[in-house]
Amino acid sequence: MSNGNDRAGISRRHLLRNSVAVSAAASAGAQTTGAGILKPNVVVVIADEVRWDAIGAYGRNPMDLTPNLNAMAGQGTLYRHMFTNQPVCSPSRACLFTGQYPAKHGVWKNAGGEIGLSAQATTIATEFRKAGYSANYIGKWHLAAHTQGPVPASQRGGFLNLWQASNELEITAHPYMGAMWDSDGREMVFQDEYRADYLTGLTKKFLRNVGKKSPFLLVVSYLEPHQQNDLGRMVAPKGYAERHKNPFVPEDLRRFPGDWQQQLPDYYGCIKKIDECVGDIRQELKANDLDRNTIVVFVSDHGCHFMTRNTEYKRSGHDASTHVPLIVEGPIFNGGGEIRELVSMVDLTPTLLDAAGIAVPGTMQGRSTLPLVRRTPVDWRNEVFIQMSEFWVARALRTPEWTYIMAAPRSSGKFQPEPNAPAYASFQLYDNRADPNQLVNLAGRKETKRVEEELQGRLRARIQEAGDKAAELKPCEFPYA
Repeated sequence: MSNGNDRAGISRRHLLRNSVAVSAAASAGAQTTGAGILKPNVVVVIADEVRWDAIGAYGRNPMDLTPNLNAMAGQGTLYRHMFTNQPVCSPSRACLFTGQYPAKHGVWKNAGGEIGLSAQATTIATEFRKAGYSANYIGKWHLAAHTQGPVPASQRGGFLNLWQASNELEITAHPYMGAMWDSDGREMVFQDEYRADYLTGLTKKFLRNVGKKSPFLLVVSYLEPHQQNDLGRMVAPKGYAERHKNPFVPEDLRRFPGDWQQQLPDYYGCIKKIDECVGDIRQELKANDLDRNTIVVFVSDHGCHFMTRNTEYKRSGHDASTHVPLIVEGPIFNGGGEIRELVSMVDLTPTLLDAAGIAVPGTMQGRSTLPLVRRTPVDWRNEVFIQMSEFWVARALRTPEWTYIMAAPRSSGKFQPEPNAPAYASFQLYDNRADPNQLVNLAGRKETKRVEEELQGRLRARIQEAGDKAAELKPCEFPYA
């Protein structure tokens, strides 16, 4: 852990780097606020289904898959304990863009059918546009209802400038061919080019053409390393899986069957490609003199447990599903070192608004993490509230010491996804310090009864605070004697 002198050094480097960035960008004619404060551009890169421990900067994977992301972490700020508030694509993205929990933003399961982000939602895009930014989007959206084709402007969450996207990219595209749609609903077809490279090419074209006309917000949303749905597997670029045969296996997977034996080479190959894409974007920013005044974010919507915890990939309360990477570089964040407090998806948009000098709307339930980056005193509640509504209906609390999960009892018959349940029972309890791979379930044990009672009370408060429906919280249905 860093001592006081280390932090002081980080703070001095942070101030020096940002003063240089402000000076250089101001001399280049970049726009400022009325108070003369520089308006940073913001680029948010989302990769789908990336485990936190696949990124080399976290020190858990020895395969050297991510030199560009490692460099980004060394330059900027690495959030060591970042969690999604719901480990599935659409709800997690809605949490990110609205700063709200699913009970508020309404996207409690994967978008499609009746479920989609409200046209009236207050989002990162609506707030940046109010502040004079353009709001631009490239890649996978997954927040519109009733569409696998063009996404109407009313369902784009406020991204009303450049739009080159598909609501369900895993359905409208294969790794080397497919379709997206532009702002006018015109089809954009690609073939004979790997999907992630195609999105990166669109991103580089945007950065070359944006100039300094206005500050911009850009989200680049990759599908990889998410599985190709109709093939039922991850698909790396040609030759990349072969490079990662007999790979490193995370310790939480090793004791379980699942399908990691088949999937990890392609999974790691996809992550290698995403890292190369991040490197290309960072280089393009530099080539266009945008790097010194652009905040770059790398994040994933959820992790992957490779069918070890249930019969699919991510819908569980374990760290394999919920613990995701978050790396940020650029003004304010450069020299930030590591943030060890627990943060979550709802905190990201408030953080970026705060970094751009934009007021955080009262509708947002998350908090800005800038006090943590600046090492200023702050009353930070060091826990994360997690909801699950597919595979099982559950609520969880993640603290530094414990992961506590309460699940709705299943009745006989086929399970139906639900936004909430009338009752939850203690289901899983893991001691994160003694058992970091979450292998030994302590729920219902007499030795941890007091811990469960305390965590249950805290979870009850978080359910209420999130706007979720009140529920009866019950003890474990199968307690130990």
